[in-house]
Amino acid sequence: MGTVVATQPQVIEDTARQDAAYLARHPYVVRLGGWTLDDYLRAAPESRRWEFARGEVLMYSPASAEHQDRVWFLAYLLFSWMQKQKWPGKLLLAPAAVQLAEDLIREPDISVFRPEDAPKVTGVPVKALPVLVVEVTSPSTRTVDLVEKAQEYASVGIPEYWVVDLPRKRFVGHALEAGRYRVSQLPRGRWVSAVLPDFWLDVAWLWQQPLPDVQKCLQEIAKQGR
Repeated sequence: MGTVVATQPQVIEDTARQDAAYLARHPYVVRLGGWTLDDYLRAAPESRRWEFARGEVLMYSPASAEHQDRVWFLAYLLFSWMQKQKWPGKLLLAPAAVQLAEDLIREPDISVFRPEDAPKVTGVPVKALPVLVVEVTSPSTRTVDLVEKAQEYASVGIPEYWVVDLPRKRFVGHALEAGRYRVSQLPRGRWVSAVLPDFWLDVAWLWQQPLPDVQKCLQEIAKQGR
């Protein structure tokens, strides 16, 4: 993973230009220090994924087609399940900014909010706490997703956290227990959600080529769930 560290927001263009040759060849996370929350909210583009963590802005390399395929599959599956179940929560996709603490804003690939919190899911940044967060890793984000974000999401009390670890083809499920995550690493098998009633995920769906039909997956969930 390539990492670029800078000290002031205004150096972003120079930093990107100087490192363009390297960043074009390698997945990267650019970390720019010396930022404030106001800097981030003023300068972060709506079309790219930037995050703010304790005075640093994190910028990620473009997502792969494989990454986007899994994000859209899971988002469509979850959203369709919510509609069929008449579960009136809310689902957001990156780059929606979710504020977890005063000095911490993340842009999860998928955020799901409880029905009672849905009316509070407004503006930038969103200040409601998700009940479920999903991240799909890339070579540049595995450490951030599996270590940094797992610690952060547990510390603020997010009950369930899924990581689709694409490089290793495994699903890493995190379930909050007594303030800490119980972690399950599944290359195959079934993950049963503790926060979405009667929802489960067959991990093998994530590795199929092409990805399975969402409506058939929903039928399987409904049939097996009874």
